[in-house]
Amino acid sequence: MGNLLGNLIGLYEIALIIRIVLSWVPHNPYNQAIRFLYKITDPVLNPVRKLIPPIKGIDFSPIIVFIGLGIVKRMVGGMF
Repeated sequence: MGNLLGNLIGLYEIALIIRIVLSWVPHNPYNQAIRFLYKITDPVLNPVRKLIPPIKGIDFSPIIVFIGLGIVKRMVGGMF
């Protein structure tokens, strides 16, 4: 179970990295793959953005989410 959760978190981290890269390049927000990516990442990123809004156009929410996911992975890894 711990390995499965670790793998899912790893996939989510990849989705976050893709999302970060997309924020740097022009893209079509109506593309189905991009919409799916936003759909799975926004529920986690948006609450963090409410706590820590972007500062001078720099969004720190992905960094906070990566730290949180790392903590969860370590906790789950230690349980099994």
